[in-house]
Amino acid sequence: MKQICFIVPVFNEQENVELLTAAIKNIMLPLSYTYLILFIDDGSTDLTLEKIKHLAASSPCIKYISFTRNFGHQNAIKAGLDAAEGDCIISIDGDMQHPVNFIPVMLEKFETGYDIVYTLRKEDKNLPFIKRKSSNLFYFLLNKLSDVKIEKGSADFRLLSRRVVNVMRKLNEYDLFFRGLVKWVGFRQLAIEYNPVQRTHGKTKYTFKKMTRLGLLGFLSFSIKPLYIAIFLGFIFSLASIFYLPYVLYSYYYGYIISGWASVIVTIAFFGGLQLMILGIIGLYIGRIFMQVKNRPAYIINESNLS
Repeated sequence: MKQICFIVPVFNEQENVELLTAAIKNIMLPLSYTYLILFIDDGSTDLTLEKIKHLAASSPCIKYISFTRNFGHQNAIKAGLDAAEGDCIISIDGDMQHPVNFIPVMLEKFETGYDIVYTLRKEDKNLPFIKRKSSNLFYFLLNKLSDVKIEKGSADFRLLSRRVVNVMRKLNEYDLFFRGLVKWVGFRQLAIEYNPVQRTHGKTKYTFKKMTRLGLLGFLSFSIKPLYIAIFLGFIFSLASIFYLPYVLYSYYYGYIISGWASVIVTIAFFGGLQLMILGIIGLYIGRIFMQVKNRPAYIINESNLS
């Protein structure tokens, strides 16, 4: 009988861990698989860990890993992949917004030979207009600038076969972006669309700042095209300055006064801002190299009930 391991990253989800555990157990009950539910407590400050320990005390299929602090959602997934055993793993968020009724479908596709079954979140019309449009813009720009194509609405609700997990474990990147890494590793993949479930307990942990950081990771982790864009911008504006030279010579020869300090200041400010932007792009890549060469661990485990 094949074994499934569910990876569940949680951060301050005390109201949802019991509900999610019950939902997974009900879905798995009629299926011919053994399973483990591995909670990754990402430094919760509420009663999340205590609730998980209570569940683990009454059920041998509940395991947990607790971090020393909040290391982030992607690093929590990494910890789950590093520890998970079984024929395949299914990563699912602890906020109850990923529909557990899709699990049998994912397992069915796995049995037909797919190594990766990932999900695409359909657009939620109830979200604010600006948030929906910014999300669409993110995926548009990401696919234009990145060497890896990621579909709009890609989520961290996915199934990975054992051989994919073994490859993922070998990756030693400091800043992880699993939505891109899953596409990058290849293998036989299939996408399934789903409608997100409305959150009933707790609040979202993905603030605007975290979403922006995740977006930057998507750009910087899979492409150096921004550096090429910086080079082309420098070339274009240098060429434009050459075309301005005949006007300067003409004005000087015929005695025209080149007046207007405002235009000079605007030009200096524009090119100064452009240079800072280009230096910022370069700095982001250098900063990633700086953090990577430190070779710090992606997470630190405080306690666990894994053997």
